[in-house]
Amino acid sequence: MNLVIDVAIESEEWASLEDSSQLAEAAILVAIGESGVSLAANAEISVLFCDDGFIRGLNRKWLGIDKPTNVLSFPAGGDPASAPLIGDIVIAFETASREASAAGRPLRDHVAHLLVHGFLHLIGHDHAGAAEAETMEALERAILGGLGIAGPFRESLFEEATGAND
Repeated sequence: MNLVIDVAIESEEWASLEDSSQLAEAAILVAIGESGVSLAANAEISVLFCDDGFIRGLNRKWLGIDKPTNVLSFPAGGDPASAPLIGDIVIAFETASREASAAGRPLRDHVAHLLVHGFLHLIGHDHAGAAEAETMEALERAILGGLGIAGPFRESLFEEATGAND
């Protein structure tokens, strides 16, 4: 496999995170290994590090939600084992930074988690139901462990998405 990870940095605020391109590559490579997914020989994944304004526009356009979010994933579709384009991962600096600070986590660790989370969405994982959320969380824990990062979950992705703990 000759994976291409195309990283673009569209916000100057990301300069505060050293080696964001290397972080993206490391997180995605470990995610590939831990998830067991097979990718096409010259598969390509794009990662965009942006600001809240940019991701808010994407969130509004594609999901109908007029607010910024931490990460969005745009799967290219098709079988990752044969599709040359896997998809795009977009991460917003202000939201990611705010979340990391609120959780008392290093920004680098939180961004690694968002990259892993986004990648898992690209290859078909979701957290819409409790069983799916458990599977996705277990994979995220294993991948983050492979990166030397402790698991981040205080509540399940399913509960978070449905507001079950509100």
